[in-house]
Amino acid sequence: MVEKTAKIWMDGQLVDFEDAKVHILTHTLHYGLGAFEGIRAYQLEDGSSAVFRLQEHIRRLFDSCHIAGIQVPFTQAQVCQACVDLLKVNRLTHAYVRPLVYLGMGAMGLKALENPVRLAIISWDWGTYLGDDALTKGIRTKVSSLVRHGMDSSMVKAKMVGYYANAIMAKREALAGGYDEAIMLDQHGHVAEGPGENIFLVKNQVLQTPPYSSAVLGGITRDSIIILARELGYRVKPQLFSRDELYIADEAFFTGTAAELTPIVAVDDRSVGGGTPGPVTKALQGRFFDILKGRTSDHAEWLTKYKI
Repeated sequence: MVEKTAKIWMDGQLVDFEDAKVHILTHTLHYGLGAFEGIRAYQLEDGSSAVFRLQEHIRRLFDSCHIAGIQVPFTQAQVCQACVDLLKVNRLTHAYVRPLVYLGMGAMGLKALENPVRLAIISWDWGTYLGDDALTKGIRTKVSSLVRHGMDSSMVKAKMVGYYANAIMAKREALAGGYDEAIMLDQHGHVAEGPGENIFLVKNQVLQTPPYSSAVLGGITRDSIIILARELGYRVKPQLFSRDELYIADEAFFTGTAAELTPIVAVDDRSVGGGTPGPVTKALQGRFFDILKGRTSDHAEWLTKYKI
């Protein structure tokens, strides 16, 4: 459950939590045309806080809106500053931040070219996305019966609101079956991603992940892990792979803003590697969190610092 905060940013104004409301005729509520981002802020070891790769997230938000044909009525710099201002006013040293661009009330039906474009930003304290032990012990996954949107039918590089109905159903299917998360294939049977995560496997010390040119969202955490893996001396091969290649992988893990870097220890009731997080996964996880927590000065450009 999202915990109540003091303020929510709406269309350039900080409004009280209880007053952040939209009309029932809000167009995006009915038809799903909109875009959003998920961003995390972390408390650093020096007592300050920082938003992780804020500019890249807001750039992707604007890219998603451009793909959707939505003109955002603010600049990227204004939205970045609004995220930081919201964290400060809510006194959140660590948080999840959710910018949401949506079409407001006006015309109904599919045209709605004149409906106002609205922008809201919400922040709240959100812990480990896939369970308290997910980061340390790993998770059990199931290949979904639902297929990831294909490039022949959807704009797969946009983080669009309505697209997530497919992901929600995949996740619910996995949870109903007793698993922690789903894995989605593309329309050709290749592994694509999780409902809200990118995916990697490790085989013989080589990392593989579906290429950006395939039916996957361009994950910012995914990009970060590729950079860090190469810095640690690992080879990274963006390439397609099948579900049974996951079965026989040495290691596998999800990446994402919410999931961070979560080990996968089983797929379709088959253990991955030894059924515990592997050494490459642990090394990358350690390096990633060293940066997120400010334990190293490396990649300081990824952190937008602020103080309460």
